[in-house]
Amino acid sequence: MRVRVGLVAGLSGALLLAGCSDPDEGGPPVDGPGLAAAIDADAVMGDLEQLQRIADENGGNRSVGTPGYDASVDYVVGQLEGTGFDVETPEFDVDRFDAHTQTLAFAGRDVPVEALTYSPATPQGGLTARLVPAPPDETPGCEATDYDGLDVTGAVVLVDRGVCPFAQKQQVAADRGAVAVLVADNEDEGLPGGTLGAKADARIPTGGVSKADGVALRQGDAVTLTLDTTVETVKSRNVIAQTKTGDSGNVVMAGAHLDSVPDGPGINDDGSGVASLLETARQLGAKPNTANAVRFAFWGAEEEGLNGSTAYVDGLDDAARADIALYLNFDMVGSHNAGYFVYDGDNSDNVGEGPGPEGSAGIERTFAAIVLQLGVTPGGTDFDGRSDYGPFIAAGIPAGGLFTGAEEKKTPAQAQQWGGEADAMLDPNYHTAQDTVGNIDRTALALNAQAIGYGIGHYAQSTDGVNGVPPAGDARSAARADVGK
Repeated sequence: MRVRVGLVAGLSGALLLAGCSDPDEGGPPVDGPGLAAAIDADAVMGDLEQLQRIADENGGNRSVGTPGYDASVDYVVGQLEGTGFDVETPEFDVDRFDAHTQTLAFAGRDVPVEALTYSPATPQGGLTARLVPAPPDETPGCEATDYDGLDVTGAVVLVDRGVCPFAQKQQVAADRGAVAVLVADNEDEGLPGGTLGAKADARIPTGGVSKADGVALRQGDAVTLTLDTTVETVKSRNVIAQTKTGDSGNVVMAGAHLDSVPDGPGINDDGSGVASLLETARQLGAKPNTANAVRFAFWGAEEEGLNGSTAYVDGLDDAARADIALYLNFDMVGSHNAGYFVYDGDNSDNVGEGPGPEGSAGIERTFAAIVLQLGVTPGGTDFDGRSDYGPFIAAGIPAGGLFTGAEEKKTPAQAQQWGGEADAMLDPNYHTAQDTVGNIDRTALALNAQAIGYGIGHYAQSTDGVNGVPPAGDARSAARADVGK
């Protein structure tokens, strides 16, 4: 793996000092290479250490509706205000989900099961019903026709994970008369966590089982399922800060989610994105000499189903939505067994979902070229709807960003290209108590933090690249020919 972390001097363009450059004071323009050069990897790690401390002092997590999340908001607000930003913390309602008793009995034995977020509860005492497996195919449980010829009325349906969202699998099964759904993982890594998206989308009890247990369940014909779940409406907050300079009608927006899962401190997921954006904001400053305004967002309740970003986008009127030129998302950029991925804006990988809104392909090319110049050839990752870009692309706003991987396994080819362990999860600590500072890949984090600064600095001066046309003299255009996107 060729990683030239810290060698930002090798990037094309003048390395201008990024910082609080006030155009009224004649400060130099901030550009991509200059902002990348100013990013301090030690400062990024310092932010992660503070988020770890907050979790340690508040029950081990920073999840929605907890003192740990409130303390995380206070920390981010303090950092931004200390840099001169005016900060808003708009509230929104979120349905906080809790799972209590979770049991599954099959063939005289207990099978581990985990309720998907927002799963309705089973009746008191659980439910016993026939188990009907959906035939394995290219879209398991995603289409009504998957159940043609099967009697699923009153049954518990077993479907394999993959291709479409859990909510879609559940809704299709409910429409065919099923009383509950079990989702079997498609990897050999414990229970599949996940969400049904929103309380309003959840219709029947839905739980996840391991791949091995899914295979065993296919051999039986009855199960007893108990999912004792509750949903409580609580208040949460986003953190929003925008530069005081630059065109407010052509906003470059960048975001990361601030909450963790209840099971851990969330240092990679997504403290890594939060810390990288915080350092970018500190080095950019509140009054940079940029053509476009830059808006930073730190989202609440992402782990409960993209609640913070959804509330934000839903609250924009047409004019405010049109002011956002693009949205950049950074969710997990320091995974322990890291990959180096750029969101596949043009769907050239032809995996999963389709392309992003027009302009997303240009963002992909730009970030791929940046990562390439930093010494790594990146791969693509699908717009699968699992992070806060989802509401933005649904609103037609071009989007992109970086990602180092979650529960997916690193392929042998990726391990040869990037280093790390083949056939192991890209983040073996994903959604666990082990998602700590000690399990961050510091090399991946440092490279991605620089790439984030580079990309934001670039778009702060020109959004021409969103349309796939680099500004005149942008030497990254030469690199794009090697990216293959």
